[in-house]
Amino acid sequence: MKHLIRFPGLETITVASSTSGVAHAGCWWCRTLITSALCFLLTHSLSIASGQTSARGVAMGEAYIGLASGVDAARYNPANLGLSGYRQTGIEIVGAGANISNNSFTLSDYNRYSGAFLTDADKNDILRDVPDEGLSLIADVEASALSLSVGSFVFSTSGVGMADASLSKDIIDLILNGNTLADTVTLTGSYIDAVAYVSAGLSYGTSIYRAGARQLAVGATVKYLRGLAVEQIVEQAGMVAMFETGFEGEGRLIARTATGGSGYACDVGAALRLNDDYTAGIRVENLLSSLSWSRNTEEHGYIFSFDTMTLENMTEDYIVSDDYSKAISGFRTHLPPVMNVGFANTTGKLVWAVDWEQGFRRAAGSSSKPRVSLGLEYRLLSYLPLRTGFSTGGNRSTALSFGSGVSLAVLYFDVAVVTGTSISPYSSKGLNLALSTGIRL
Repeated sequence: MKHLIRFPGLETITVASSTSGVAHAGCWWCRTLITSALCFLLTHSLSIASGQTSARGVAMGEAYIGLASGVDAARYNPANLGLSGYRQTGIEIVGAGANISNNSFTLSDYNRYSGAFLTDADKNDILRDVPDEGLSLIADVEASALSLSVGSFVFSTSGVGMADASLSKDIIDLILNGNTLADTVTLTGSYIDAVAYVSAGLSYGTSIYRAGARQLAVGATVKYLRGLAVEQIVEQAGMVAMFETGFEGEGRLIARTATGGSGYACDVGAALRLNDDYTAGIRVENLLSSLSWSRNTEEHGYIFSFDTMTLENMTEDYIVSDDYSKAISGFRTHLPPVMNVGFANTTGKLVWAVDWEQGFRRAAGSSSKPRVSLGLEYRLLSYLPLRTGFSTGGNRSTALSFGSGVSLAVLYFDVAVVTGTSISPYSSKGLNLALSTGIRL
């Protein structure tokens, strides 16, 4: 009798256990090998971390396409720079944003399970919290300094890091509970992508049509990119075969990395001011992009194999494994294109906006699933706005956001925080903060 575990590209794994004690012991080895692969994924993928540096945008749930002006327009929709009322002269001194989050576990869950002995009920609760598509881990960090806005032009600089890793729910089940007798496990959706770079961009917007209050503008941002680091898993394959008298298997996990490169990216957008109160817009980020990696380009691998291992000989040297690193030739990567569509009410004490985000492929900083955001800003006092937002979908968790700021004379300072499905920080599935400060003339 033979049972197979196959995981080509970690896209599909099927485990069928035997009724013998040998197969059950073999499952311990399977969990050990899979856990080793996961440690490789996590330690490499989360070592670097794009978040938005506009605290106003983060506080409004990223529903900002129709509201962004000045330096923020360069980030969200450069076409806004062509609309009257959206141009500014000023300097953003510092902007920073960080998002380290997952789609399953809150701070409350972490405090409950960290360091605790997990009962069967705890394991069931953990598995219930993990969506069918698996556990998604996201780390985004962005910082900018001395971005300059003058009329229809913006010059901006920033450092960006993005990491996205996903672990199949069946992998987590296997690690928590093992492979029980007569059980079948299918593992799908494991994934990793990570990149970090600095950029210098020039944005411009211009009006191409005007009729009364109605105005149509187009714009673009062209960015020079200096690559800092990249890691991509390029090959994952393996098989474990179980027999009544023993089992055998082999597998590999290979990644390519680099620590230097250069390239470019281009964003384009259009904005329509319907009247004095409402604006709509569309932006495609990274419509064109390329990063050529040429420094310290390497391949890293973890390979294992074992042959005819049984309960009697499993303590001997039957598992052969090899970790290696070797230099490889340069390679090219592309930033993922993302489309945003937004509609906003722009006047009065209460302004609001609705945005739709759609990535065209899954990658760090992008999801092929749409995300919808709603943002509100209330100005009872002109110098002390109150902001909140709601967003759901994509590869991130449903979240509420909050923020405020102070605007005195030409100086401004904005802050934002993102929680989970309630105001309580214990409902947050990670850390998401942003701040920005500067001068508007």
